[in-house]
Amino acid sequence: MVEKSELTVADAEKGQAPGHDAERRRRIRRGIVATLVGGTFWGLNGTVSKWLMDAYAIDPLWLVCLRELTACWLFLAAAAATSRGREQLRGVWRSPRDLLAILGVSLGAILFSQVAYLEAIDWTNSATATIMQSLGMVLVLCYVCVKMRRGPRRREALGVVLALAGTYLVATGGNPGQLNLPPQGLFWGLACAAAAACLSILPAAPMARWGNFTVNGLAFLCSGVILSAIYRPWEHMPALDGVAVAVLAACVVVGTFGAYALYLQGVKDAGSMRASLLGTIEPVTATIATVAWLGTSFSPAEIVGFALIIAMVYLTA
Repeated sequence: MVEKSELTVADAEKGQAPGHDAERRRRIRRGIVATLVGGTFWGLNGTVSKWLMDAYAIDPLWLVCLRELTACWLFLAAAAATSRGREQLRGVWRSPRDLLAILGVSLGAILFSQVAYLEAIDWTNSATATIMQSLGMVLVLCYVCVKMRRGPRRREALGVVLALAGTYLVATGGNPGQLNLPPQGLFWGLACAAAAACLSILPAAPMARWGNFTVNGLAFLCSGVILSAIYRPWEHMPALDGVAVAVLAACVVVGTFGAYALYLQGVKDAGSMRASLLGTIEPVTATIATVAWLGTSFSPAEIVGFALIIAMVYLTA
């Protein structure tokens, strides 16, 4: 959930005296490392989730419930670790309007994105799901253009064309007479894109007031409780061994909370534009991990499609 209009530390310091240049460069370097590590964790987490679902017959909705109802406490603990965070945790409960906004985030952003992403992985693979998720930037661009009442700039329009061409190649393998993805995979992949756009837009206002960890902790908790009440994960318990439990714990601590916390630190230190570009390591990592670990193969047309969608990210970021 990145507020691209938010002034970051790196952006704010550009106009300061030369004595601050060394500190600014250190923060940018720290932000670059944090973004790259966070994006790598995200990409690997998708591949690990796919392995868990295949090896242990774990239902994607069960995995969503687990991740949300465990990661939420890590977000809330991170918020409570600072005096500012504790003030935000106490203050948000006195604002019914903001609590309603967080409920909207939990349903329209967190729950939607978690379900769509894991369903897309289940029907395809982590690389394809992550690449399709990147198409959300096109929807964010459309939202920005409508809100600002302007047309897309030349490079943005080119990015949209590349996104459409890349999606066509991934979906058909370059053969217009066949669908290279199962219909469910294509549906959930496009849902991933819509969810990614919601994830970038809906949380911006509440996070600006109450902080990233507070909003995400409450949104994850609310989303997990609502989904659990509907899905009843205790009725769909998979048979897990020690290895599965350890991998699930890593998915929560490293792949969900750790990846997200590192990426947010990267946005804060390196700037949102730079972080967006560096964030393309996520689909690259997911693709490499999917090929190396799961043995998934991709056709040349699919590889070209992946490259076009990644190029779209650079053009529209």
